Amino acid sequence: MTAAEHPVVPRQSQPPEQGDGRPPQDRRRTIRRRLITATIIVLLIGIPAGYLLISAGQSRRSGQDKEAEASAQGLREGWPSRMQRRIFEVPIPGGAVDVQYYETNNWKASRMYVQFRTTSSGLDRFLTQVGTGRAALTAGKVTVGDRDTKIADWYFGDGVSWAGTTHTNKDPRPTQDITVDMTDPVSPVVYVVSAATP
Repeated sequence: MTAAEHPVVPRQSQPPEQGDGRPPQDRRRTIRRRLITATIIVLLIGIPAGYLLISAGQSRRSGQDKEAEASAQGLREGWPSRMQRRIFEVPIPGGAVDVQYYETNNWKASRMYVQFRTTSSGLDRFLTQVGTGRAALTAGKVTVGDRDTKIADWYFGDGVSWAGTTHTNKDPRPTQDITVDMTDPVSPVVYVVSAATP
């Protein structure tokens, strides 16, 4: 037989192996490991990044609130925070109405100006908690000075039954100038300037 009589049969390659030659269980383990690794990476990067975004937003809002409070001039309606009341030792009695306050700070002293309307018993409670009493109030006396009167935009003119006292504490505790409008003894209005030296 000649070469022409024999058909040339192309050499057949071996059947391709399925996958990468590893058993299906190994491939599943590899996929699972990669998935776990990817999840861990996402968590390690995503959680701190999310926390930083939230923290930055809260910090910005807090800074804006503090800036607004610092730039405010004169009394503002509302109660001072518990911390402010504790630092300046101004125990506003529960049930007080028309509460207003203003705080100033500089290198010499910090002051808090507070005004509120209370009841006769509320006034007694306030004075007792400050460390004084109604007997210390001097009729006709205004203890808030001119400078503080201008800052708080208060008016202590004629035609009002004023009574006042100054309660002094040892540094660093604050000293309170207290003036009370006793025109309506059932519903007195209290004006306080509490000054603390840093």
